[in-house]
Amino acid sequence: MNILGAVVAGLVGTIVITMVMAIAPKMGLPQMDMVGMLGSMFSRESNRLVGLALHLMMGVIFALIYALLWNAGIGAVNALWGIIFGVVHWLIVGIMMGGMPMMHAGVKAGAVAAPGVYMMNNGGLMAFMGGLIGHLVFGLVVALVYGLFV
Repeated sequence: MNILGAVVAGLVGTIVITMVMAIAPKMGLPQMDMVGMLGSMFSRESNRLVGLALHLMMGVIFALIYALLWNAGIGAVNALWGIIFGVVHWLIVGIMMGGMPMMHAGVKAGAVAAPGVYMMNNGGLMAFMGGLIGHLVFGLVVALVYGLFV
């Protein structure tokens, strides 16, 4: 496993998914401000720098998980498996979004709306599709960038 490659792939993948989320409303999808949501994780007021740092850190962690799986012989470092991992990634984190109110200071304080499972409280099916598209892109980018290192 190439740790540096996974870290770089996670950073690039997270930057790309963050850009996709930023332009989502222009594509008819609901606003998906994960940076703002993560930035208010520890206090009522959102700190976008903290949110971006957390988002980048989570992207690196997921890329390391992808690389670990590839290294263990699960799938291959290619576009198809990047997309497959992106789908599985979304299925897992989408469910976890439903538990966000239990650990999120901004949601507990009422400053941030609880996103709900698959962010369905933030735009219904369109939010679900936006999250899925974003994670497909993340998985694809991680596979392509990580492939440059292995």
